[in-house]
Amino acid sequence: MSAIQIDEHGRLRHLLTLENLGRAHIDALLDRAAALRATVRAGSALPPLLAGRTVVNLFFEPSTRTRTSFELAARRLGALVVNFDIGSSSTSKGESLEDTLATLEAMDSDAFVVRHKENGTPARLAAHARRAAILNAGDGNHAHPTQGLLDLLTIRDRKGRIDGLKVAICGDVKHSRVARSDIHGLAALDAAEIRLCGPAALLPAQEDVPGCRITSDFDAALDAADVVIMLRIQKERIEHLPGFDEAEYFARYGLTRARLARARPDAVVMHPGPINRGIEIAPDVADGTQSVILDQVANGIFVRMAVLAELLQR
Repeated sequence: MSAIQIDEHGRLRHLLTLENLGRAHIDALLDRAAALRATVRAGSALPPLLAGRTVVNLFFEPSTRTRTSFELAARRLGALVVNFDIGSSSTSKGESLEDTLATLEAMDSDAFVVRHKENGTPARLAAHARRAAILNAGDGNHAHPTQGLLDLLTIRDRKGRIDGLKVAICGDVKHSRVARSDIHGLAALDAAEIRLCGPAALLPAQEDVPGCRITSDFDAALDAADVVIMLRIQKERIEHLPGFDEAEYFARYGLTRARLARARPDAVVMHPGPINRGIEIAPDVADGTQSVILDQVANGIFVRMAVLAELLQR
């Protein structure tokens, strides 16, 4: 899949996954996002890098945060944004995704931001795209590359680097596309250790995450960690865990101040949102001085600007 992303000149053609994307491409996107952010924070106007371009949001799953972030990113760089109404589209009448893509491409659409419940759908569309760029905004439990990039940028901002860091990722890792993209990005940038923690039923097999340390002991996962990434857990998944309810999950895997003290004193706390307060993370930790959760949200717009500019600017 990663081969589809890069054209014959070594340039980014689509963004489908961080797996095997390579450090050079990842660093370039992070640097570009940081430069765009610096422009805004200096009070300067953003250049209209996407003037005359059309970006279509194809969200087959409900989303407020990610879709809004992509829309703001595209509009702030001067693009025309179309939010495709899936419910009233021809896909609801049986038209294939490939035919929908071809029709919208014929209307001079330049990029498609795709979220879908099935793994591999963005890559499937990328294989049929004639000239438009495909951006994966989350597919099944496979990948969420822009979330991975914004997490990397947020860590780099606070720590100055990724290489050498110990990162704990806790929650429903098995079903998390965010976790997979974080793992691929952290590995590409030479994190020293990636620890995956949660109830055994919510952890991936070791062969699926080579190089990661897997544990159900949250305290051990937090020991001297530089970064703690908490994942949202769906309440229905807790209900299917033997011996667990929400209170028990929080008691064993919720991030509290006492637990956070096991990490390094300057450890940062992250969460992709939306947060289940009192289940995954205590409110005073989510809102505390070590939390960079709102920084992640802000950085998401700049990362998506960077990706769109990289794919569409000529």
